[in-house]
Amino acid sequence: MKDEKILQEEILSEEELEQVAGGTPGETADDSRFLNVLLQGTKYHQCDRYGSFRIFFNQRGEINDVAKSWESLGIKFFHGEGLSNIYSLNGKNLSRDEAWEYAQDKVGKHLTKAQWDW
Repeated sequence: MKDEKILQEEILSEEELEQVAGGTPGETADDSRFLNVLLQGTKYHQCDRYGSFRIFFNQRGEINDVAKSWESLGIKFFHGEGLSNIYSLNGKNLSRDEAWEYAQDKVGKHLTKAQWDW
C-alpha cells in the first residue's frame, strides 16, 4: 500500500510531462513529419521529413527547415538546447500541443498520429 502511494505521487501529469519531455531531436523530428504531411498542398512552407539522427547533427540546416514551416504558420520556433523546444505566437509562449492544434486549425486539417507518423 505504501509503495503504491509513493508511485502515485511520482506519476507526472500530462502538463508536467510536457515540460520534461520536450526539445529532443526525436521531438523535432516528429514536428518535421507532422508539418510535412499537414502542409502538403497548401501555401505554407512544407519542410522535409527528418529523423532524429539528422536533426541531432543538423548538417544541412534541417532545424531551420522545420523552423521555416512553423514560421510560415505564424509560429516562432526555437529548437531548445535544454529540455524543451520553444513555440510562440504573437509573443505568447505555447506548449507543443497548443502549437500543433493551432497549426491544424489554421490549415483546416486535423491529423491522426497514423497519418503523419509513417
